[in-house]
Amino acid sequence: MIHYELNHVALHVVDVQKSINFYTNNLKLELIERPDFDFPGAWFRLGEFQELHLIGGRNDSVDSRPRSNHFALRADDLDEWEEHFKKIDQKYEPRRTRPDGALQIYVADPDGHFIELFTGP
Repeated sequence: MIHYELNHVALHVVDVQKSINFYTNNLKLELIERPDFDFPGAWFRLGEFQELHLIGGRNDSVDSRPRSNHFALRADDLDEWEEHFKKIDQKYEPRRTRPDGALQIYVADPDGHFIELFTGP
């Protein structure tokens, strides 16, 4: 049997430093060491084994919406996240309830990539 495990999500961004600020301050992700590639970028820890990789130099537009291209992060408490976003004046999509009872909010990064924060059903 073949076993798969998600290792990382990669996003192409225009301004790496602006994206680092967003993912560090707004989403509170941990910046981790990145190999010395010959192009700009940054890596973040997502949970125990997964990572977010930012790749600089994007010139094309981003087509991302909550019901389209996005990635999701499980959160313990959406009330806490909504309070944090309001405090830092970060726009986000209002809370939704999935048909299975999970709660969701969505936030877009500086390039327009949507990230879902959700709690389990």
